[in-house]
Amino acid sequence: MMRAVGIGFAALAAAALGGCAVGPDYRPPALPAGGKPRIVEAELAAVAPTPLPSKWWRLFDDPVLDRLVEKALTANTDLRQAAANLQRARAVLSEARAGRLPTSQVSAQYVRQRFGGQVFNAVGNFPVLTTDFFTTGFDATYEVDLFGGVSRSIEAARADAAAAQAQVDAARVSVAAETARAYAEACAFGAQLAVAEETARLQDRTLDLTNRLFAGGRGTRRDVAQARVLVEQVRAQVPTLDAERRAALYALAFLTGESPEKVDPEAAACTRPPRVREPIPIGDGQALIARRPDVRAAERSLAAGTARIGIATAELFPRISLLGNALLGSPTIGNLPRSQSFGYSLGPLISWSFPFTGAARARIRQAEADAAAALAAFDGTVLTALQETETALARLGGAAVREAALTRAEAASADAARLSDIRFRAGADNFLQLLDAERARADARAALAEAQGARADAQIALFKALGGGWEDAPPLPAAPNPN
Repeated sequence: MMRAVGIGFAALAAAALGGCAVGPDYRPPALPAGGKPRIVEAELAAVAPTPLPSKWWRLFDDPVLDRLVEKALTANTDLRQAAANLQRARAVLSEARAGRLPTSQVSAQYVRQRFGGQVFNAVGNFPVLTTDFFTTGFDATYEVDLFGGVSRSIEAARADAAAAQAQVDAARVSVAAETARAYAEACAFGAQLAVAEETARLQDRTLDLTNRLFAGGRGTRRDVAQARVLVEQVRAQVPTLDAERRAALYALAFLTGESPEKVDPEAAACTRPPRVREPIPIGDGQALIARRPDVRAAERSLAAGTARIGIATAELFPRISLLGNALLGSPTIGNLPRSQSFGYSLGPLISWSFPFTGAARARIRQAEADAAAALAAFDGTVLTALQETETALARLGGAAVREAALTRAEAASADAARLSDIRFRAGADNFLQLLDAERARADARAALAEAQGARADAQIALFKALGGGWEDAPPLPAAPNPN
């Protein structure tokens, strides 16, 4: 008999495989118009159409940056949260897949009953009857997925798990880019701080020279006051730049999973922003869309939303289940193994909640609206990817041109200041000309240091927009049990 139960389940399982899944079948959406980043002439020297490497930060050729990004990709708290969400999505998928299997239950029971004489006859006197009864049984239920409700549930859960994986990859992209950006900011502010401190030392020497000239009768008190103003203006920049540098170092510690006070000493010593000295490989628009994890997550969310229309549609149709039960029962436990103690039941169960109230059809409309919103979100994500790439390309082109111009300006101002100092010492230039030359050099050096930081930030922003950095990322550590 138990064999007959198994054969019945197998027959209905085969019938289920031939069933139809109601609701729309998913088809990948078409991309919005466009789909390829445009490169203007100002950016041609800064980028190249070659494929983007998986670990783009190595293009900066900075071992400290490499170490910090690798550390962030294993210890960042946002990544740990995304990984936990992925584990949950995979568990939901396992639960959905279990819907294809029969559910079973094993039971065992002992009952002792006492019947008084009046239970059998309200008039006569009968002796008290006491009985024992032992039972053990096996119950099984299998839902025939005739209309695809279970299949659509698995389809939706599989898409959700893929979307969660894509969100982990998107978090990796963001963490790598933000770590590189925090490091570049710390280096940029360190460079600006070094320039301000060196300029302050130069102005101190100028002030000392002015005091000596005044003491020797070759200057005026006004010259001394003007020189002191320039010194104090430069000194006033130092605490602000140092505070911004420390803030970037604190952000870097957080991104790498450390408490803010644990500043990385090598990052703190950096005084030159990292730079990619070769054209940045950006690939083409098709590779961009395929690489961006947020686009992949949006597409998988749309697939899940489409499958949920089928889940809601399946509620309009009957549910067919096969119920089976095998039972052993006997007044004595020793007789349980005998054939006379065996019993069974087997049969189908059909249940159908007629949608007279319209609630089931309302749930279908809800699922359709969710799928339409997911499609709009997908289109928006694609357009956002293109917009971010275009914006990053434009800003990188502008930053590169600005840095080149300020590099030439800084070199010219340094030459002018050097010549003015020589002429001033020889008596050919007056003090105001020397001060103007020193001020121009200080401004040019500060502007160049700021431009170098802006160029590094623009390069990192472009890498982030391109969506790379997740392909060969190190595996995340297992989430600790909160209990």
